[in-house]
Amino acid sequence: TGFDSDNSSGDFSEANHKVGEMIDLDPHQSNRTGKQNGQAEIQENGIKRHRTSLPAPMFSRSDFSVWSILKKCIGLELSKITMPIVFNEPLSFLQRITEYMEHIYLINKACSHADPLERMQAVAAFAVSAVASQWERTGKPFNPLLGETYELTREDLGFRFISEQVSHHPPISAFYSEGLNKDFIFHGSIYPKLKFWGKSIEAEPRGTITLELLKHNEAYTWTNPTCCVHNVIIGKLWLEQYGTVEIVNHSTGDKCVLNFKPCGLFGKELHRVEGYIQDKNRKKLCVIYGKWTECLWCTDPTTYETYKKNEKRGGEQKKMKPSDDVIKSENDEADDMPEVQDTVQFIPGSKLLWRINCRPPNSSQMYNFTSFAVSLNELETGMEAILAPTDCRLRPDIRNMENGNMDVASKEKERLEEKQRAARKERAKDEVEWHTRWFHQGTNPYTGTSDWLYSGGYFDRNFSDCPDIY
Repeated sequence: TGFDSDNSSGDFSEANHKVGEMIDLDPHQSNRTGKQNGQAEIQENGIKRHRTSLPAPMFSRSDFSVWSILKKCIGLELSKITMPIVFNEPLSFLQRITEYMEHIYLINKACSHADPLERMQAVAAFAVSAVASQWERTGKPFNPLLGETYELTREDLGFRFISEQVSHHPPISAFYSEGLNKDFIFHGSIYPKLKFWGKSIEAEPRGTITLELLKHNEAYTWTNPTCCVHNVIIGKLWLEQYGTVEIVNHSTGDKCVLNFKPCGLFGKELHRVEGYIQDKNRKKLCVIYGKWTECLWCTDPTTYETYKKNEKRGGEQKKMKPSDDVIKSENDEADDMPEVQDTVQFIPGSKLLWRINCRPPNSSQMYNFTSFAVSLNELETGMEAILAPTDCRLRPDIRNMENGNMDVASKEKERLEEKQRAARKERAKDEVEWHTRWFHQGTNPYTGTSDWLYSGGYFDRNFSDCPDIY
């Protein structure tokens, strides 16, 4: 989430290194809608159907060694190290942030609940679901250029979203989303601190995430867990999330504490999430457990403690599964809930909060994208006349990589980085400061900490003063 920079390592020029091997897509899966890239199909009910595959399959990374780039960077902050494009995925980090909205039905569920405990449960599930799309996503998104933006309006899902790269060093991405029914506001800024530790790359999240439920006059804040990519030298790359996430309801004083457990020596705790919700008097109201790669359940503290005591005593715990009726009753409003084989130990009487969406059958040939991620860089006919000229969809390096033109994508990436360097030098020469367009630096009204706040006006579509970054 930020390896590219103004400073090139000089060790690798992708434009001079031909990528030979491609993975073949099933021709029957390559374009299910029957439309060419950039053309969305309209269903009979009038709802737009988004694309279900990328224009070209991903390239093999087997001929490239990330170790050749990273061996000089042990213990260093990686935002100033340029990586070969072959290790990227064809999305900007701004688009990766937009994937928070994949499980927006959880926000809708929180808005609909009258009970504050049920609202917190839905918000906790939403916070966990926001990192679920990273599962098996070992390609890095493109580092956004300064001033780059991304917008997404999904009338079918009931939201619109805008983000901007507000700083390059350090790399800071700000975002703002609102419900089309004026029922919620979701905003924040993210500054991932990356370090290389020899066998792994660690991304420590910085920045506050805020969700406001307008109907209930409530605001929740939290910070994402730490993400770590293992086996960057040899072996199969794999991801884990770890650390404590605290979600605070600033209106009621309730707090949800989620512990994303590290893998451990024998992998017993891999992907596990455990935590609890407490009121302002620190009384535990419920326990939450599950895996961020699969599902999340909640139960009352007494039932959970009894179960754990029996487990420690060596009592036989059956791998019970919830009945179909339980799952259906908890998720009637989420029609896209998948049939996923859980490995989470189910505690009888638990309530399902969230389950991960199934990925497309050809996901492994598309950078392990979810169906939602596949649609993010879709450039529909006529969209260029509406988008801001700084929108990610118009980035030539990402567009060429998505289309399978790796050499062109690499050259374009180098050109854009050089253009950004030249613009920065010109500003320094003229003593001109960079001014963000859609966000401004301020104070988060709930935490009192520094934050980037939406200035408004983007959807008025006055883009006359947008910078020329491409």
